[in-house]
Amino acid sequence: MPATLLTDTVYDQVLALIGQDRLAAGDRLPGEHALAERFGVSRPVVRQALARLRAEGRVTAAHGAGHFVGQEPALKSIDYGPIQGIPDVRSFLEFRCILEGESAALAAQSRDARLRAAVTARRKAMEAATQRGEPGIEEDIAFHGAIARASENRYLILTITALMEHTRVAIRLVRELSPQPMMHRWRDVRAEHLRIDEAIAARDAAAAREAMTQHLRSGIGRLFPRQA
Repeated sequence: MPATLLTDTVYDQVLALIGQDRLAAGDRLPGEHALAERFGVSRPVVRQALARLRAEGRVTAAHGAGHFVGQEPALKSIDYGPIQGIPDVRSFLEFRCILEGESAALAAQSRDARLRAAVTARRKAMEAATQRGEPGIEEDIAFHGAIARASENRYLILTITALMEHTRVAIRLVRELSPQPMMHRWRDVRAEHLRIDEAIAARDAAAAREAMTQHLRSGIGRLFPRQA
């Protein structure tokens, strides 16, 4: 994998680590060596990802003490509160239709081929994870995160990052509670992700918006088959 995409992957994984471990601003991150071993990459790749996180204010560094969670990841000024039930999941997915539909449209308009290539890489990483029999939830989140970064809109990137834990919970609930057989669900999700990726790669903003919106509305349909 190209170094740029490796850095993107570690960037996503550090953000996922912060969310999974519920780290708050000021909490210390594992050291560079530990992160490199955990993610299976070299320390220079970890340093590049951490440098990017520092530039965005999501991570801070203290000489000789290591790296710490910054203020940006939790977006303390936006407190949506936890998902409190199935109706909340539907509302959250409807909100994502609006937010991520535009994120995908802007990603399709990006002139940075590396950002668009990262979307494809994240899609393929999710496919590989599921083929190995893994849940692929973090890879799913990383796919949507790559699209947000390709939008090159700071506020979309920060908002979608702030909603990572909500997204994680919603994905789990859709998977656990959907009456659709798992193999059929995975087949549909794979096809939906491919349509989004292809529209972004073709730089077709309208098609990307429609593909993303349909993907998220299909998530509603998988959980509420009679109400979608």
